[in-house]
Amino acid sequence: MNSVFVTLLAGIAGSVLAQPTSAADAVKNKENVLYSFCSQANCADGANPVASLTDVNGILYGTTSVGGVAGCKGYGCGTVFSVDPNTGVENVLYSFCSQAKCADGWGPEASLTSMNGMLYGTTAAGGTYDYGTAFSINPITGTETVLHSFCSQDNCTDGQQPLSGLVNVKGKLYGTTLYGGANCGDSILCGTVFALDPNTGAETVVYSFCSQSNCFDGANPAAGLINVKGALYGTTDLGGKWEGGTAFSLDEKSGVEKVLYSFCSRENCTDGGNPQADLVDVKGTLYGTTPYGGANCQSSGGCGTVFAVDANTGAETVLYSFGNQQNATDGASPYAGVLDVKGLLYGTTAYGGANCQGSGGCGTVFALDPNTGGETVAYSFCSQESCIDGANPSAALIAVNHNLYSTTGNGGVAGCYGSGCGTVFVLRKRR
Repeated sequence: MNSVFVTLLAGIAGSVLAQPTSAADAVKNKENVLYSFCSQANCADGANPVASLTDVNGILYGTTSVGGVAGCKGYGCGTVFSVDPNTGVENVLYSFCSQAKCADGWGPEASLTSMNGMLYGTTAAGGTYDYGTAFSINPITGTETVLHSFCSQDNCTDGQQPLSGLVNVKGKLYGTTLYGGANCGDSILCGTVFALDPNTGAETVVYSFCSQSNCFDGANPAAGLINVKGALYGTTDLGGKWEGGTAFSLDEKSGVEKVLYSFCSRENCTDGGNPQADLVDVKGTLYGTTPYGGANCQSSGGCGTVFAVDANTGAETVLYSFGNQQNATDGASPYAGVLDVKGLLYGTTAYGGANCQGSGGCGTVFALDPNTGGETVAYSFCSQESCIDGANPSAALIAVNHNLYSTTGNGGVAGCYGSGCGTVFVLRKRR
């Protein structure tokens, strides 16, 4: 059972979001925990938030993959929660598995989408067929409605196990499923892009992966989608020409998919491998991360990359390979995407950092200049005894009023590393 934390990166004002001048300057950040999960009996307040947060009118909303009040005995089910970034007060809006046989879903691992006063999300399991759901929740009343239970069609042609969040495109929600689709058969190399009408719950598969020989079109999308000028962009964890995953584009109207880049095209996957995070678009360039591959993977064990792909040409450039420093103090294994703030890319790594040696509890927040490839560690987790400052961030950052917010996977003031907790934290620049 993984421990959990939600860390609240706040108080990083405009000066902090400017380009770091040196690593020495970056480590002057001070981190404080605002909230530690599993602070209630049987983790009724939730545990293990692995998804990023969503800001709605100054309140942060998120999901925990386990915990909740619905008879979960500390580790099942999951929740939708809110956190007030000013006070650190946390409220559980909904505990999953509240219905018989978990028909309402359980195990949410994705962030929430706000639209027309409602929150929308997915669960990786549960629902009528126990292969995940798409749901809505009223943030005021806490009322949850299952819009679609996956695997409702023979052989799960409608998709199976959504791990990512949903994106709003002109009132319709789009997402991905890790498995399922028309081409799955006896293989696990498959997956879908789907569209969902939030008013009716009608679900349509826009594209089924592994439709080409040897899955050259990609397979098993773990990440969500982004909408750029009417086209959808995403990544697949597997498939592609070199079997290391892909970056792809998709015309949501015609269903035509195009592989922009196939990873692991270079020896030892120095171009990165197995992308699992959402992309971000900055003026026609797509930025993302891979938790594997890169120039330093063979020698240090710490690896992963930040990469750029030209949306027009598909040309890929590795901006940074992690594990560049001894013992991967610069970070390792970025599972989350990056955030563009004033020309700098900010992200998290689940491992590595200054405090990682021998503990397993570690991870970083980093800043990267995409023009120079210069990387600075803004904070190394597990810097306090028992990792009460949090550990192992696997979620992306969000920016709200010059502040950065995110979640991490372990640690907290209860000393819960390895048993399921988590924190909300604030990171401020020392002056």
